[in-house]
Amino acid sequence: MIRDQRSSRGGSRDQRTNRRIRAREVRVVGSDGGQLGVMPLEAALDRARSEGLDLVEISPMAVPPVCKIMDYGKFKYEEKKRASEAKKKQVVVHLKEIKLRPKTEEHDYEFKVRNVRRFLEDGDKAKVVIQFRGREITHKEQGTTILQDVIQDLKEVAVVEQAPRMEGRLMFMILAPNPKVAQRARELARQAAASPSPKKPASETKPAAASSSAPTAGEQDAQTAAP
Repeated sequence: MIRDQRSSRGGSRDQRTNRRIRAREVRVVGSDGGQLGVMPLEAALDRARSEGLDLVEISPMAVPPVCKIMDYGKFKYEEKKRASEAKKKQVVVHLKEIKLRPKTEEHDYEFKVRNVRRFLEDGDKAKVVIQFRGREITHKEQGTTILQDVIQDLKEVAVVEQAPRMEGRLMFMILAPNPKVAQRARELARQAAASPSPKKPASETKPAAASSSAPTAGEQDAQTAAP
């Protein structure tokens, strides 16, 4: 299947194929992986055409360049599929945010710290923000105290990635899961990605049997007329 594979406008790392190959002579690898030796480009293209396949340049810097006879469309499909599978297994780290006030009540503080713990145990990072309003800004030490309490309460699962700092009326810090917690979260995420999604039982997917449906109007008349 001789065809011209053109690169996209944004640039492409696709190998040169067929008529896009510029060398006059190429070293050819057969579709079965065997070495076919050095031959003129036209002879290599004829060989690929006879098998209904493509001639693909796999080592352009070699002298002469090395080309392989293959189904390039199938090769790119399988390459894309492998990349997609690898992406599924990647662990994406999110930055979650919670906000506190200098006069946050104890129960609200404990609730939000539990949320931060959950974020970290899931492998995410947490941005803990103290929001000052009005004259509260004159008591920055209250915000510092709260952030230090958070650090202390989460010391077994968290490390401080960014120390407390001020930006306008906000004081914030960024916590990340410690190496042990992060490793556990990555392992759980990979296990979840690898496990197949459960299938619904057949009883949930099949329609109800016809015998269970209500009788039709004709059936009701027949039953009424029966002695």
